[in-house]
Amino acid sequence: MTNASEVQVEQGLEESGVGQKSTPEQIAAHTQAMVGFKYTVDDYYEVGREKVREHARAVQDNNPVHWNEEKAREMGHDTLVAAPTFVSVLGIIAQRRLFEDVVTGYDLWQIMQSDQRLVFHQPIKVGDQLVCDVSLESFRQMSGTDLMVTKNVIWNQRGEPVMTTFTSLAARAAVEADPALVDKLEHVMMREPAGINPGKTVEGPFARYDDPDPTTSPGAYGAISFDELTVGQELPPRTFKLTRGNLINYAGVAGDPNPIHYSDEVIKVAGLDDVVAHGMQSMGLGASFLGEFIGDPAAICEYNVRFTSPVYVPADDYASVDFTGKVKSLDPETRRGQIAMVAKQGERKIFGRALATVQFN
Repeated sequence: MTNASEVQVEQGLEESGVGQKSTPEQIAAHTQAMVGFKYTVDDYYEVGREKVREHARAVQDNNPVHWNEEKAREMGHDTLVAAPTFVSVLGIIAQRRLFEDVVTGYDLWQIMQSDQRLVFHQPIKVGDQLVCDVSLESFRQMSGTDLMVTKNVIWNQRGEPVMTTFTSLAARAAVEADPALVDKLEHVMMREPAGINPGKTVEGPFARYDDPDPTTSPGAYGAISFDELTVGQELPPRTFKLTRGNLINYAGVAGDPNPIHYSDEVIKVAGLDDVVAHGMQSMGLGASFLGEFIGDPAAICEYNVRFTSPVYVPADDYASVDFTGKVKSLDPETRRGQIAMVAKQGERKIFGRALATVQFN
C-alpha cells in the first residue's frame, strides 16, 4: 500500500466536502480514498509501572508478572509485563487520531468493534516508549453500515517490533445521528480542557511503512510445559463478574469516554438493551482466563476474537461472564499450541470466535 501525504488528506477532505455538512456518500468516498494511508502517532506512549497494575486490575488479572517484580524476574522478565490487551490503552489514542484527522465524518460513540486480532512480537513492559504506525487497511459498505479494518504496528524505543494489531470496525456516518441522542451526549460526555498540546516527539513518515509486517514472536518465558498438554484438554472454567463500577473503572484506565458504557440515558435513546461492557474489557477477561492456565501471558503469540454480542450490565446487579476453553491443536516441532475459548453471558455467546496461539516450554 502507498502512503498518502498530509496534503493528500487535506485535498481529499476538500474534494469530498467532509466537514461541510457532508452526506454519508461523501464520507464513504473520502474513507475509501484513505485506504492505504499510513501515519505515525506523533507522540510516544510511555508504559508506567502503576498503569500496568491499573490495567491488570481492570481486567481482573492477578498474574504475578503484572504485579510483582521478583516473581516477574523468576519467569524471565526484567520488569513487570503488561496484560495482553494493555495495547487498548494506546489503541484508543491512535483511533482518536485516525477518526479526528484522517477518516473523518464518524463519531467515536457510533463506531463498534467487530473483530480484534493481536499479534505479539514481545511483551509490553514497564519503561517501554511505544510508537504506533497506523494504517487504514480496507473499507466496504454493507446494509447501510461502513465496514473498515485498521492496522497498528507498535515499536519500542529501540526500534524493535512489539505488536501488530488488526481491528475490524462497523460505523455509521455522524450525519445520521438522532438529534435527541446528540443532545443527551452533550450532557453526559466527558469534558476535556481545550488547548492541550503535548508537542511532537515522533517524526514520521518512516521508510518501514513499505516493509512487510514484523514476524518476530515471543518466547515461552514462564509458560507451562508443552509435554503437560493433550489435544482436547479442557481449561478449568472461570466466571468473571462485572458491575457498573468495573465498567467505569475500565473506561478511565483505557481512556475510552464512550457513554454507552455508563449512561442509562444514552442507551435508552440509542435503543440498546442496557449499558454494555467494552469489547476490549471482555477480551481482556478472556486473556486473564487464558493466562491463568498457561502460567505466563507473555508467551501468547496471537490472540483473535470476533465479538458477536456485548456484555449487558444492569444498574443494580452484576453481570456474570462464563469462560471455558480447550486445547485445539499442538505442534511438537515448534512446541506451540492453539487454545479455543468460549465466553457466555447466560446462554448468549459473547465471542463468535476466540482463539489464542501460545509458545509453551
